[in-house]
Amino acid sequence: MTKPMFDEMNASPTEVRAHYTKYAKWLAEQSPEVMADRREEAEVIFRRVGITFAVYGDKDEDASGNERLIPFDLIPRIIPSKEWKSMKAGLVQRVTALNRFIEDVYHDQEIIKAGHIPKDQVVKNAQFRPEMIGVNVMNGVYSHISGVDMVRAPNAKGVGEYYVLEDNLRVPSGVSYMLEDRKMMMRLFPELFGQNRVAPVAHYPDLLLETLRAVSPASSDEPTVVVLTPGMHNSAYFEHAFLAQQMGVELVEGLDLYTKDNFVYMRTTQGPQRVDVIYRRVDDDFLDPTVFRSNSTLGCAGLMDAYRAGNVNICNAVGTGVADDKSIYPYVPKMIEFYLGEKPILNNVPTFMGRKPDDLKYILDNLKDLVVKEVHGAGGYGMLVGPASTKAEIESFRKAVIAKPDGYIGQPTLSLSTCPTYVEKGIAPRHIDLRPFVLSGKEVQMVPGGLTRVALKAGSLVVNSSQGGGTKDTWILE
Repeated sequence: MTKPMFDEMNASPTEVRAHYTKYAKWLAEQSPEVMADRREEAEVIFRRVGITFAVYGDKDEDASGNERLIPFDLIPRIIPSKEWKSMKAGLVQRVTALNRFIEDVYHDQEIIKAGHIPKDQVVKNAQFRPEMIGVNVMNGVYSHISGVDMVRAPNAKGVGEYYVLEDNLRVPSGVSYMLEDRKMMMRLFPELFGQNRVAPVAHYPDLLLETLRAVSPASSDEPTVVVLTPGMHNSAYFEHAFLAQQMGVELVEGLDLYTKDNFVYMRTTQGPQRVDVIYRRVDDDFLDPTVFRSNSTLGCAGLMDAYRAGNVNICNAVGTGVADDKSIYPYVPKMIEFYLGEKPILNNVPTFMGRKPDDLKYILDNLKDLVVKEVHGAGGYGMLVGPASTKAEIESFRKAVIAKPDGYIGQPTLSLSTCPTYVEKGIAPRHIDLRPFVLSGKEVQMVPGGLTRVALKAGSLVVNSSQGGGTKDTWILE
């Protein structure tokens, strides 16, 4: 039986949803030739600017090696203000609770003592960093930049309902595509922004810089902020360079930094300059070779000593990944109740944990109908989409789950909402998700919007850029 779909634009084959009315009228007046020209123009501009994404081990590498454009779709995803207001409240609530959780697990572990989360789930988690126990961070904020993946699917009544699919709290990426997609839409279709009151997102770099400065240990009005990148071969290097340029701060690699007397300095042509805040796009393991991987050249020796001494802030904090692991995700609603005394505004996707015997039995009995994910997997890898898999793939995955049950979770295959999308044959529905970006400094702030990712293959539920997904501009109507 085919699951019902929720179409973001069309309430039925003959009825457009109210918030899409103006856009749909405009779209009906555009010729296929004009739209094809605009699509080609967007691709040329994106390639000229260098907005690419590295795809490791990709069989379809283009002539430029393993970097390719993330396909950009011309049809925006539109969200009415009332929906956004509710989603924003839920995201602020969720990220606030997650920050409280991370602070708790590295200090008093009250949630563990209360019996709400098994201790082993936390302290034996691959992302738990014992080095952070007892370390106090500025304002109690660990995840300064959070990317929360949202999907919409029909509930029991057939009404589209938002769910949180996962929390990205380590080094969430994609915000540069949100900003560039908007610039592209304004360039290609300026008339649309006169007809529709679309909330702006261009001030995100200003909010990001304000957030980073707000958590500086230095008392200066203009603390020195840098963006730490692993280098130009990283898949998201374009974004690292883009955000540094937009904020007007230095983009540095590990070799540009050194420590002295528990302070961090940046080498400049004018001599050493003290660094107050590091917006790092480097994973924990590579940050300090004296503490983590001894062979890493991506970080800075002595960085953790300066951090623990309170002389530099690292955003996001070391050890933040303990809260965005898929094995911790099922406990987030309980965190919200425990720390905030509130009911969750946004729902999780129902989740079965391989570590629980009853859940494991359910997963193994229903592999063909579930999405099963590795708890440490990312980028759409290490997962089984049961309904789209062969019997051989399902049996192979079954063996992996049996061998390491606590390494997997299972979830129902949601019928993700679709949005009309330009494909080779014209306009067709494609599945989408949404990644809004939540900034936490002295306060929690967001720009109205996020990165809408679209699965370009017909029927595919995998929207990740690393697996051929594209992006759309996201409009929040004012």
